[in-house]
Amino acid sequence: MIDVRPSQQMQALGVVQRGAGILAEPARAFVLPAERDEAERITDELFAAMERIGQVHPFAKGMGIAAPQIGVGRAAAVVQPPGEAPAIVLLNPRIIDRSDGTDEQYEGCLSFFDVRGQVPRPLKVTIATTALTGETVTTVYERGLARLIHHEVDHLDGLLYTARMRAGVEPIPVEEYRQTGKTWAYE
Repeated sequence: MIDVRPSQQMQALGVVQRGAGILAEPARAFVLPAERDEAERITDELFAAMERIGQVHPFAKGMGIAAPQIGVGRAAAVVQPPGEAPAIVLLNPRIIDRSDGTDEQYEGCLSFFDVRGQVPRPLKVTIATTALTGETVTTVYERGLARLIHHEVDHLDGLLYTARMRAGVEPIPVEEYRQTGKTWAYE
């Protein structure tokens, strides 16, 4: 039997892998409502990709995917919280506030799924997004959901989580990561 690495599996499912230029470039914002059809089409592609990925890998902590990860340089991402909560669509998201309080937890990334890294993130973020109708919507996210959302906003800014890791801290191979299937722990 051939051993397929997690990153190879993600690549086969259509996820752009680390090293591709599109992952290091800021995504282009939508002009809404003028580009509503384009935003809806890309959002549908993100949901389809998330569905494919979810068929082969369980995500106890929830998951997200940003348009650059499917080869589209536009400011759209979809986040599926853990459990039965509805998915969150992020169009033109930007962080407008973050808590001083942070914590450090392991994160994975579909674009280099062979490793997990300890990433410090704020415990609370306030995100401004653009609705399909053009209005700005502001939402506060906390703890694990703040982490997921922040990770995807970083993708749209051309950053991978390794850019947020403390100096001297390196990602570990997924085989050494022992928290698969567990949600993030908060005090």
